[in-house]
Amino acid sequence: MTTPQDGGDRRDDGRYGEAVFRPEQAGEDDRIDLGALTYDDTTLTRLLKLGAGPHWHCLDVGAGTGTVARGLLRRAGVAAVLAVDRDVRFLTAHPTPGLTALEADITDPSFDPGMFQLVHARFVLMHLPSRQEAITRLAGLVAPGGVLVLSDAIDVSAGAAPPNDPYSRTMRAMWQGLRDTIGTDITWVTRYPQLLHAAGLRSVAAEVHVPPLMPGSPISRFWGGTWDRARDALVGTGLVDDHVIDEAKRYLDSPDCAALSPGMITSWGWKPEEAP
Repeated sequence: MTTPQDGGDRRDDGRYGEAVFRPEQAGEDDRIDLGALTYDDTTLTRLLKLGAGPHWHCLDVGAGTGTVARGLLRRAGVAAVLAVDRDVRFLTAHPTPGLTALEADITDPSFDPGMFQLVHARFVLMHLPSRQEAITRLAGLVAPGGVLVLSDAIDVSAGAAPPNDPYSRTMRAMWQGLRDTIGTDITWVTRYPQLLHAAGLRSVAAEVHVPPLMPGSPISRFWGGTWDRARDALVGTGLVDDHVIDEAKRYLDSPDCAALSPGMITSWGWKPEEAP
């Protein structure tokens, strides 16, 4: 169990990729890529603004299908990317020069891949039990003068739609269901700047991106697929049933859809060139 400091009580019945979102489930790579279509441009634009470029060696944690890692190589021209995931089947399916896939768990005390000018993790820490410890460990992998960039989900949709409509009910059930089954918790993500500063990083900053929720858009399709794959967890909360989830999915595809999607908060901090 986590401490209240880490985000409150949670259950440890399973982990991401085990209890839900199993990589062996057909179409999981397509679901991940819908998220990539939504957020990759924002992520890579930020990484380029932070200076990612030639001669940089980068670590991409929770690399998924490798879209950010390949983007760093192709758009930023970095020297190399080590892409880490607990299951690398989607990474090894698309070999790319300069990209090395490493199957590993960053919570394993033996995880020590070296030091990098850029350490990046997107939609990873929200699923981990000890987030402050994970941030400290990742900060330790940043070379002096390098940067740690962390992104996670932030839900700004509360109060933006009637609280009892199918979309709002399904989104609340999703966060509760994921918290109950794998411990996902996004309530702490606005503390990213303070946590990065506490980890010894400086020039800390943050930004939020909320993608447009439109019929047929990648993010709308992503949420529909996510609800389907976590349906048992959603129904298990008692907040929704299958009918409500199906109504919410139809709403996403409807021209009447007028709601806010959860977005992404990104925060970054620099490792001082010299220890203070």
